[in-house]
Parts: sequence; C-alpha cells; structure tokens
Amino acid sequence: MEDYNKNKMTPTRVFDFLHSQLENNPLPKALNYKEFGQWKGYSTEEVVRIVNELSLGLLAMGMNPGDKVAIVSPNRPEWNFIDFACQQIGVVTVPMYPTITVDDYEYIFQHAEVKMVFAADSELIEKVKTATASLDIKHIYSFDQLEAVTHWKEVQAKDPNGDLATVRQLMEKVRPSDLLTIIYTSGTTGRPKGVMLSHNNIVSNTLGVSARTMGCMSPGVDKTLSFLPMCHIYERTAIYVYVHNSLSIYYAESMDSIGENIKEISPQMFTCVPRLLEKVYDKIVSKGYELPLMKRKLFFWAIDLGLKYDPNGDFGGWYNFKLKIARKLIFSKWREALGGELKLISSGAAALQPRLARIFWAAEIPVCEGYGLTETSPVITATAPFPDYVKIGAVGKLIDDVEVKIAEDGEILCKGPNVMMGYYKAPELTAEVIQDGWFHTGDIGVIEEGFLRITDRKKEMFKTSGGKYIAPQLMENKFKESVYIEQIMVVGEGRKFPSALIVPNFETLKDWQADHGITALDNKQLIAHPDVIKLFQSEISRYNEEFGNWEQIKKFELVETVWGIDTGELTPTLKLKRRIIKDKFKELIERIYMMSS
Repeated sequence: MEDYNKNKMTPTRVFDFLHSQLENNPLPKALNYKEFGQWKGYSTEEVVRIVNELSLGLLAMGMNPGDKVAIVSPNRPEWNFIDFACQQIGVVTVPMYPTITVDDYEYIFQHAEVKMVFAADSELIEKVKTATASLDIKHIYSFDQLEAVTHWKEVQAKDPNGDLATVRQLMEKVRPSDLLTIIYTSGTTGRPKGVMLSHNNIVSNTLGVSARTMGCMSPGVDKTLSFLPMCHIYERTAIYVYVHNSLSIYYAESMDSIGENIKEISPQMFTCVPRLLEKVYDKIVSKGYELPLMKRKLFFWAIDLGLKYDPNGDFGGWYNFKLKIARKLIFSKWREALGGELKLISSGAAALQPRLARIFWAAEIPVCEGYGLTETSPVITATAPFPDYVKIGAVGKLIDDVEVKIAEDGEILCKGPNVMMGYYKAPELTAEVIQDGWFHTGDIGVIEEGFLRITDRKKEMFKTSGGKYIAPQLMENKFKESVYIEQIMVVGEGRKFPSALIVPNFETLKDWQADHGITALDNKQLIAHPDVIKLFQSEISRYNEEFGNWEQIKKFELVETVWGIDTGELTPTLKLKRRIIKDKFKELIERIYMMSS
C-alpha cells in the first residue's frame, strides 16, 4: 500500500489525500489528541497502517461497497480512522451530531439503512443503543474503552493476516463519482434530509479551498486546531484540506478548553463560527472595562482605531502610525492569547459582523470568511489572508470551477463539481433545489466587484402587514453588535411592524447590574427591572438608526434563558430554529402586539 499513490499528480478520491501525504510529505505528528494532560500523536505512517487494518477488519465482518457506517463522536483521531477505512473499500459513512435527539438517531439509522455504528463514549453509546433497540443493527463499537461495548480496535484486529491486495483492488474500483458520504442536515424545520456527496464533490472543494487559502501556510511545519464538529461538512472538508497540505491536526479536548489548547499548541490556523469570535471579542472588551483609568482609555482608543480599519484601505501616515502603536501596546496581547502564531482564522456557517472582521484584521489576526452549504461540499466562495481577496461585509470570491448567478428574485444559484448528487431517497426534493444544473441555495445575495455578499435567507424574509419586506438575519447581525445582546430573533410577519425577542448577554448584564447597584435574585427579576429595560431600549434605538423606518424594531421582549441546541431553539450549527422559537414564545410575541394595538 505504501506506493499506492506514487505518480498520481492530483487526488481524485478523498482517501488519495492521505496516501499522497504519506508519499510526498509524511508527518511525525499527523493526528494529535490530549490524554491525561499530555498531547499524543499518530504519524502519517501510523495513520495509514491503522486505516488499512480497519479496512481489512470491515471486510472480514462482511461490509461491502455501498453499505453504511454511522459515526457518532466529537472530534478525535478515531473519527478519521473509520472515515478513511470506509472510503478505501467503498463503504459509505453517515456522520451524526452527538447533540441530536434519540428520535433523530433512530430516524437516520433507519432511513440510511445503517449496518454498523461507531460511537465515542458511554453517554453516546446509551443513546445509540436506545435508538437501535427496534432496528436490525448488530454491530455497535465504542472509541472509549468501555466494559459493556466492543472496542473499535477489535475491528482493527479482526483480520491480522489479511491481504492488503484486496483493499488495493477495491481502492482501484472506487470512482470519483461514487457516493462517499450521506450527511443529514439538521434543518430548522421537519425531518433532516440526507445530502449525498461524492468523492468528486469533496475533492474538487478541497482543491479549490487549498488553492485559495493555503498560500500562507507551510506544509510539514504548521499546525491546526480542530474543534468544530467533523460531522458537519465545513470542518470535515477543512480536515481534508489539512491532510492535503500536510498540516498537523490537533483536536481540542472540548469546546470549553479551546482557549487553553490554543495557548498550548500555538496553531497557525483554525476554523470557527462567528459566534465564537463574538464571544472572544466580548470577553476582551469586558476585560478592558476592568482596567485602571489610563489603561482603559488606551484600550478603547485602540478599539476605536481598529473598528475603522480596512485591509484594502489607505488611511494615511497619521492613522498608520497610531495603528502601529495600538498593535504594539494592545493588539499584541490579543495575538498572544490566540497562541501568537496565527496566520489565518477561517470563519463560516453564518455571517460575520463587519466590525469583527475589521478589528481582528487591525490586530493582525486575518479572519477569512467563506460561504456555502452542506449541499455544495460546502464552499462556494472564500476569502484569502491577502488584501486583494478581502472585502469587508462580503464572503469572498468564487473558488475554482464554481459558478454563481443571481436569480431575478435575488436568490444565489450555484453550479459546479461541488454540487451534491442529491438528497438520499428524495428525488422530488432534489428536483426542487437543482434545476437545469443550478443549485438553489435559498440565500439572497449580490455580486459586487467579484465578491459575493449575502443579504438574507429567502425563506426567512417576511412582509409586514404594510407590504414592506424585512430581512431578519441582516438586522439580527447588526443588533448583536451590542455587548448586551447574546441572541435576538426579529419577528413580525403580517404585523404592523417588526419586533424582537432578545436574550441578554447575562455575563455582561450582571457586571452592569453591579455597577448600577441593582438588586435582582435571578435572571427573571433582572430582565423585568425598569432600568434594564431602559438599557435595552437605548441599545435598540442606537442600532435602529442603521435601518429604514419600516425596518426598525418598535417593541421587544427580553427572554430569561439562553437558547441552545439541547433545549431545541438552535440547530447544531447554531442557527435559529425560528418556527420552534415562535411556538415556544408565542405568548410573549402576542403580548408585544396586544400592547401596541
């Protein structure tokens, strides 16, 4: 197997990336994880060996090309082992979010006709066992060593004397057009849909993203930190980009340990969602308020300077001189907190607030946006860490071989090798979204000077009773610039005016509460306090100035609990489940409009 990828210039199947790394730039620490306080790693050679042994083990257990294997786990090397082992023999992987319900597990297992499941730990094993109780799935394996479950290494050891020629023959038979994976999109309504992606879908995307973004990286040297769920196509394709470019991958211990892990390994890049950057920024700003007077003034002077920054702007010598001072005295500490060696942060899955892009670029922390969907493998456009590829407020330029056009109603349509094969067992749904080869994204946008800018979700736009269109995502993104607003949903379809449900940033709000001598026993009492309501009215009025009169938030209600995945208000990619939130807070919404009638 060692010479499998020799003389192959361009990978055409996803597993080619791994074998190409072994042949061209093998790493001593390809996949890394933390155990008992110590970082441990697998070399490229070890990864390939384990993957080959797993492929043999799967074959010995009767798995055939086209069979389905589910992976339910946070990010860890075992995830990659199973993924690559399945790819090599034509077995289709079905990755699943650890956070979804048992009911969703059962539906996906049954719908995808899963034959084998790998789950990470005791908690997930219990969910899987409950979900498979009425299904004919005999093979369930754990990544952790558990008493009552067979360990994944037993699959690896199933055929120790197996002939690798068998695996090699199956690899040769895998075509770029073959189905690689079925990814069930969480969706904001209804049952999840199974997106079918081929090797070619993901390979083309990996190559396109690499050509756009990897010019700043050093293969064989640079490190990445991975913490976004690999069951989502955004992080999964990112992993393949890292493998293709021989970057060492370090898996964060958990979402809570990201800051600590970043300091430990000093990565050159990572992917994230805007909400994480918002939290990083809010935390930095809250620390700024705690500084002594003179340092506080200097801190916010630097912030104000950074908020005016544009990577493509020329603000003259005086501004550049001040920025140089701000970078040395203030922003250097930001870079240190993020490991001190970052060349690139890739932000996706939602819109990034322009102010965050400005200030991170001012701090010499390039934040590059991208845009795409699960159905497009996922990247359609991407920014690169070079000024010519950056336009604040836009999501980048098209990557290679991808086409985009804007429909008459403003919807973004995409065509290219990245567009999915279709929805599994749902030809009618596929026909709805792919017409004449063009995938209908459901997003509204414009192309300006070669850059794509997203303005809203087509299905989420609504009309007031006066016939005026409201683009809620655009508004929500602006209002979330307030340090006091954690989450917000704009409502008002068919009503006289738009209003909002607001979840305060309780951490910041409680600091404000202490400064203003307000006594409140809990969140419910706090959001009912007249001074707190005045504070939020002031914040709403301030950001309303950015919108036309018909768009402005006229009324709002504060919500006492943060919306989450487990409580049902957010999808696993942190998008608002608008229908669920409307149902859950129906009385609050009605109260808003009763008060105004």
